[in-house]
Amino acid sequence: MTGLYLVIGAGILALVFAIILARQVLAADTGNERMREIGNAIQEGANAFLKREYTVLLVFVIIVSAILLILGLTTEGQKPETSIAYLVGAFASGLTGIIGMRIAVQANMRTAAAAIKGLNPALRVAFSSGGVMGISVVGTGILGALIMWMDFKDPQIVAGFSFGASSIALFARVGGGIYTKAADVGGDLAGKVEAGIPEDDPRNAAVIADNVGDNVGDVAGMGADLFESYVGSIIASLALAMTGTAFLFPDASINELKVDSSLAVLPFLIAGVGIISSIIGTFLVRTGENASMGSLLWALRRGIFSAGILALLGSFGAIYYLFEIESAIPLGMSKVWQVWGAVAVGLGSGVIIGISTEYYTSYEYKPTKGLASRTTTGPATVIISGFATGMLSTVVPLLIIAAAVLGANHLAGLYGIAIAAVGMLSTLGITLATDAYGPVADNAGAIAEQASLDPEVRERTDALDSLGNTTAATGKGFAIGSAVLTALALMAAYAKVVDLQVIDLLKTSTLVGLLLGALMPFVFSALTMEAVGRAAQDMVEEVRRQFRDIPGLKEGKKGVRAEYARCVAISTNGALREMILPGLLAVIVPIVVGLIPFLGAEAVGGLLIGSISAGSLMAITMANAGGAWDNAKKYVEAGAHGGKGTSNHEAAVVGDTVGDPFKDTSGPALNILIKLMAIVAVVFGSVFVA
Repeated sequence: MTGLYLVIGAGILALVFAIILARQVLAADTGNERMREIGNAIQEGANAFLKREYTVLLVFVIIVSAILLILGLTTEGQKPETSIAYLVGAFASGLTGIIGMRIAVQANMRTAAAAIKGLNPALRVAFSSGGVMGISVVGTGILGALIMWMDFKDPQIVAGFSFGASSIALFARVGGGIYTKAADVGGDLAGKVEAGIPEDDPRNAAVIADNVGDNVGDVAGMGADLFESYVGSIIASLALAMTGTAFLFPDASINELKVDSSLAVLPFLIAGVGIISSIIGTFLVRTGENASMGSLLWALRRGIFSAGILALLGSFGAIYYLFEIESAIPLGMSKVWQVWGAVAVGLGSGVIIGISTEYYTSYEYKPTKGLASRTTTGPATVIISGFATGMLSTVVPLLIIAAAVLGANHLAGLYGIAIAAVGMLSTLGITLATDAYGPVADNAGAIAEQASLDPEVRERTDALDSLGNTTAATGKGFAIGSAVLTALALMAAYAKVVDLQVIDLLKTSTLVGLLLGALMPFVFSALTMEAVGRAAQDMVEEVRRQFRDIPGLKEGKKGVRAEYARCVAISTNGALREMILPGLLAVIVPIVVGLIPFLGAEAVGGLLIGSISAGSLMAITMANAGGAWDNAKKYVEAGAHGGKGTSNHEAAVVGDTVGDPFKDTSGPALNILIKLMAIVAVVFGSVFVA
């Protein structure tokens, strides 16, 4: 039990550190009255949206928990306690989203105020706010999953915790993504392209809705996404722990998994080591004044790489302690190295996928610079080249994931794949911090523009924003890689639940399931892309109306203000209306396929294979194409190819608006789609074979 107590200590330490970071952020200067006015408007819009979104989700959560309770009382193989785990998982996921978003909206104006003093103070405030999101996610996740495990002692019941987290994550990602991109695309088209006014200009009625969207989509949405991956990888390890027993202890007769069994404690302990490593890494993120894009990237890399090295070393100590000191049956050093190798495979894969994503999306490198050069021939070539860049960027991540699966399986069997996912996500506390800080820096720049601060302040926030775009793209690559490993581990857990020894693709029912699974990412992406398109059209028309009907607005006459609340309402209503169908599809389709007599449990296995294969490729393509389009625009705005106000800039803006729903709505939501379908299969698997 000592290992479990260490995990509890790590979880509590994470929450205490998150509180310390939050207090540091809130103690920072809030700037002048105009900055506070803008910051408060963003905060009010974000809180209002989250309140309405969670009210809708509450109904969904109550219905699903009631279904789980009824099945638990009436169906063999189902347990009523799953409904409790589901409720706790949904609550924990929602809570982390609220915490991260509320600190982010408080940090926006404080980062802008810190940028008046210098680049490093602004980086520290923005990064600390991201740290609150990252550290609170891992602290809440590890404690929530551990409490469920210690209380219920059954991996299938604990899977309900992951199901609840997935449910909230999908709706948060889709709803937040539709909200933010409707405002962003609509504001850019009506403001920058048509009216020729700068980004974040207060004359643009969509500007506050855009700032609100950065928080609800890129902070609350991303946090919920990675919270689900984090707990999902741990729970998949629990579900596959008995297969690990057979692989690692072939001569021992172990017939049951105890709460404090080494293989059950290991994923928690690796995650706990990662929490401590992440906290140490946050202290290493510093930069000098007048830093280049490269030095800013290295400021964040220093923290991430240091945390990774510490996690790797600490994981070896944790494995040695569990299997050589505390275990009643010593594993032997050769197998200790094998299990540690699976952890190293996961961590190393995450780093390589992140570097690959950075290469394809940062304007420090050839692909995005080449994409920016296409602006000289108009938006069509920008879009063609950007989409090609996105498709080509799938090669390295998929090969690395494939190698990770083979390597982890060779080292520790199916259990090794789940442990590799835990290893990849072990330093989530700091990797999520580098991602969640980006929207804060973006909003700080918007506040600097709207409050008419010195151009030097905007240059500093723009530098942080450009870095944020790259770290966000890297974070999305990391999220996709971890999602695939987690989904594969959950698929293996599903096979154990329904007692599938093989998934035979020569069976027509399995083949049909595979085709349906491959179809799901396309239907899902079409629904979310079309939702952004419809809401963005309404936004464009509203911005045009205000320019036309409010005298002096377009000219910037003193005392004339846009009606920001109307655009906030358009994004809110569009997001809440459009998020329902995609979310329901992810839950309903696996259940329907499993219950149809001529399809059944093995067809669901095919469904998961198809969704993971097609979904991962599509998610990487969309995220990286969108990131490349975004940073190509930033590169032009920095002065390349004529800079702002030219036809080249207009072409880059068009590419960016196409990429917005790619990288911030449909692409990231596909991560959750493939995980949610897998966890639904695990939770309802016993119903399919009843």
